[in-house]
Amino acid sequence: MKEKRPALFTIFSEINFGFKIRNLGYLPRWLILLLDVFIVLSSGVISYFLLKGIKLDFIPKPFVVYGIIFYLVVNLFFFWIYRTYSGIIRHSSYIDGIKLFFSQFSTFVILLIVNLSLLILDKHKLFLTTGLFINAVLSFCLLFFYRIVVKQVFEKYISASNGVKKKKAIIYGSDANAIAVANALNSENPGRFKLIGFIDKNNLNTSKRILNLPIYKIVKSVPVLMRYIHAEALIIADKSLTKEEKSIIVDECIDYGFKVYTIPVITDWDDQKEISKNIKNFEIQDLLERKPIVLDTKLISSILNNQVVLVTGAAGSIGSEIVRQVLGFNPKKIILLDQAETPLNSLSLEILSINDQIEFANVIADVRNFDLMESLFKMHKPDVVFHAAAYKHVPMMEENPAQAIFTNVLGTKNVADLSQKYHVDTFVMVSTDKAVNPSSVMGASKRIAEMYVQSKHFKHKKMQSSRYTKFITTRFGNVLGSNGSVVPLFTKQIQEGGPVTITHPEIIRYFMTIPEACQLVLEACSMGKGGEIYIFDMGKPVKIIDLAKKMIRLAGFVPDKDIEIKIVGLRPGEKLYEELLNDSAKNLATHHEKITVAEEVCDEFDVISQQIDELISTSKSSNNDLIVSGMKKIVPEFKSMNSVFETLDIEVKDIYTFKNQ
Repeated sequence: MKEKRPALFTIFSEINFGFKIRNLGYLPRWLILLLDVFIVLSSGVISYFLLKGIKLDFIPKPFVVYGIIFYLVVNLFFFWIYRTYSGIIRHSSYIDGIKLFFSQFSTFVILLIVNLSLLILDKHKLFLTTGLFINAVLSFCLLFFYRIVVKQVFEKYISASNGVKKKKAIIYGSDANAIAVANALNSENPGRFKLIGFIDKNNLNTSKRILNLPIYKIVKSVPVLMRYIHAEALIIADKSLTKEEKSIIVDECIDYGFKVYTIPVITDWDDQKEISKNIKNFEIQDLLERKPIVLDTKLISSILNNQVVLVTGAAGSIGSEIVRQVLGFNPKKIILLDQAETPLNSLSLEILSINDQIEFANVIADVRNFDLMESLFKMHKPDVVFHAAAYKHVPMMEENPAQAIFTNVLGTKNVADLSQKYHVDTFVMVSTDKAVNPSSVMGASKRIAEMYVQSKHFKHKKMQSSRYTKFITTRFGNVLGSNGSVVPLFTKQIQEGGPVTITHPEIIRYFMTIPEACQLVLEACSMGKGGEIYIFDMGKPVKIIDLAKKMIRLAGFVPDKDIEIKIVGLRPGEKLYEELLNDSAKNLATHHEKITVAEEVCDEFDVISQQIDELISTSKSSNNDLIVSGMKKIVPEFKSMNSVFETLDIEVKDIYTFKNQ
């Protein structure tokens, strides 16, 4: 049995004899304890000579040795009780002051009680009562004062000796969130910022101070105030700011060359390391993100809970995020299907780190292979299918239209047919705004897939089968951070010193974050009755050249001076602007403010199915003109732009004119 050590021994059990002078920020406990003992001895000596000056004895001469020993033992005891030596001096706070106060107050009370007891029993006092009070006050003041001195010396001199120049920063905000950020930055080592004040947007507390720093009011604008107080950076910590207000502040600051930083809303007020770690450069995503989406988690859970879920294209940016979000609804099993081995392996490792109890299967397969896909459906019998597998790069598909048909059309047909055959409850196809009035092979292939999925649902619903699959389509625009997205491309180009390439100065796009898009996919899955094409609210369109300029300025550079913006011309199949709704379609509201339903005109399933079969057969010939001509017959609104296939639009028009005659 392990011998139990005396409690007093634990005071010295953590003694650190590895003290080095260069580590002054973290004095070992034994040294702090020795300093405290030295200070109380010094205050005792000072008290003794103060009283000696007015002909009084603090301790009677016969009892000097006993008095000093007893005085030290009592002080040591209360240092141990209140653990006054356990704090890091450079992080001393009012809590440490309270500990010191109670330590000295308790010492005073015990010495006073002993003094009075001796007076009653022996008619002699060990200490002069007035001297005890003077000594207690003096000891507390010296103990607290030396901590403040050490803290200030460290902050002013030792932390400055690391050679890192701190940015003079001002915090936008004056609430608890802003104070937590300030405390985190003050405790950061090495420090990045020297805080010089706070900004109160309501101008209500400008006569007060926070952490001994002034609170400024905005008279004209934030950049004017920053120039006046010689600030170099702004840290936005006000969680009440709207996206529009943030955007205005950031635009103003970067126009004047000031750095802007942001931090998520803080929930853990004590974890200062996490707070300071999350303070980051303001990025374009922070301006484009919108209010959090409120999901009907109860309804989504009723669709996904304890179900077998198949995600095609699971290793892609959209597919992988769908997987992450589905995990939160406790599915019975997740089947991850993709043809990319390495990303799929990375996703499976991530899932294990999130929830090692979840059952999942990695399937390396191609949605174009019907036999392989059927064996998968037979084995796993999925209840819900999220179909995210697709080729999506517009210029690439202009060069390879057959591959667009095989993956985007045939692949979708295979998965949809098997979903219906094996009684999948819900099939959700991830589509794109490029399918609306398509100008590219990629967009047209996705529109054909939409048509097939939608018409298939209506056919089987009309047949009034005892059990039919709900086929749902979701359509949204560009997703920030997805593979091939313009934002990571611009980031890479800026890091390399430019140029940042823009296809056209007037090009505009809608943007949405990956989590936001996938949340809406799950919401559409839960609310869909089948046959709908759900359109997501993409917010306001963004001019790409303005996006590029803003990203350059956020990186601390001047557009067209430090980083060149180069216009390279529209790529094959690329539009100046994207649409979310066909010219002939109607837009119907749903109970979710960010989701609407497009009422698209849809031909009979048998007609579309026959046309698609012919198109797939044509695609095996590798004759690009024949393939694209076939696509234009199925999707009459498909008009090629900046593409070698523009001449086919005239031919198709002539064919339709001849037929009408």
